[in-house]
Amino acid sequence: MITLTPLKSTQYTTSLFQRGLLQSHKSFSSITPLANNHKRSKEESPNNHPPSKNKRHFTSLNCNTPFTLCFVRHGQSTWNRDNRFIGWTDTPLTEDGVLEARIAGQMLQKSGILFDEVHTSLLRRSIRTTNLILMEMGQEYIPVYKNWRLNERNYGDLVGHHKKEMVKKHGVEQVKRWRRSYDEPPPAMADDHKYHPALDPRYRDMLNKIPKSESLKCTMERSSVYWDNIIAPSLKQEKTVLIVGHENNLRSLIMRLEGIPKEDVINLCLPRAVPLAYRLDENLKPLDRADGQLDEATGFLRGEWLGGDTAVKEILERDRKQVYDTSIEECLETGSSRDKWRTWMEFAIGKPQPEMVAKSAGSCLEDGGMGTSKRVA
Repeated sequence: MITLTPLKSTQYTTSLFQRGLLQSHKSFSSITPLANNHKRSKEESPNNHPPSKNKRHFTSLNCNTPFTLCFVRHGQSTWNRDNRFIGWTDTPLTEDGVLEARIAGQMLQKSGILFDEVHTSLLRRSIRTTNLILMEMGQEYIPVYKNWRLNERNYGDLVGHHKKEMVKKHGVEQVKRWRRSYDEPPPAMADDHKYHPALDPRYRDMLNKIPKSESLKCTMERSSVYWDNIIAPSLKQEKTVLIVGHENNLRSLIMRLEGIPKEDVINLCLPRAVPLAYRLDENLKPLDRADGQLDEATGFLRGEWLGGDTAVKEILERDRKQVYDTSIEECLETGSSRDKWRTWMEFAIGKPQPEMVAKSAGSCLEDGGMGTSKRVA
């Protein structure tokens, strides 16, 4: 049985702004209803309402768009910036990550979508992204549920290592299989690993469930439990659901939702902080996009990137170079082009509220508070 705990509530290029990433999206006049054909037990229900044979259909807040499900990957964390394998390590958002999350929230606000509930992981980069999105949307009042089954995959012994250094050591193809293949996990994490999740008190009651390493297949096994028991019933109650998570956990959910073959999923990558919105039928299967095509950014998806396919394609190409192109010594998560993007975005979306500006604990530390305590300027 899954227990839900409610919360009280890279480099984007300048061209993203120029393409109107923050322009208002078209409004939607119809919504595709989902049949309320599933009842939860009292323990499984996020709202703890007892099941009733006469229970009326849920009335969604989302009355102006046909979308019923949206995925968002978290904003930039300290180890995204530093190009290190993260896994279950609890790295905080950077200032750029806060900005990315705010932009995602504004894209959603301008699209007209309203959510009924949010699901996220136990990791603060995802939790804070959730909070920032809801602040931008003015939806801090809706329930937010967090669960370890939505955590990022455990990268095993790779955790903490620089990605490009691992490419130089093991080769592009091996690292790509570790990162993106369906059933090839990285080398296992030793029990005395510096960043072992067992050292984190949030997992004190589930030490026997902590994986030493995970493939996408392993990640899908745990995320599917949460989907089947929690998310799918919400969708069948006609709720509009936001899932804020991590690239590989979201890949596992999207792979299952879209029916992507095991041999093809190695080529599925997801950008940070760009909402991916779906219309689902009564069987929770994706409906075709308005253009009848798969997305141009990945070639796999029937969901709609609210930032536009072309912009997402550019981000994914940047991310590929950041990891695999060893001829590039510059960190593509920082530098002059990133500064230019930040200036444009801050101008576009305005100054943040005070609670948005507050830094995460450890964000001013060189390793994000995960090890040494050396501060960075």
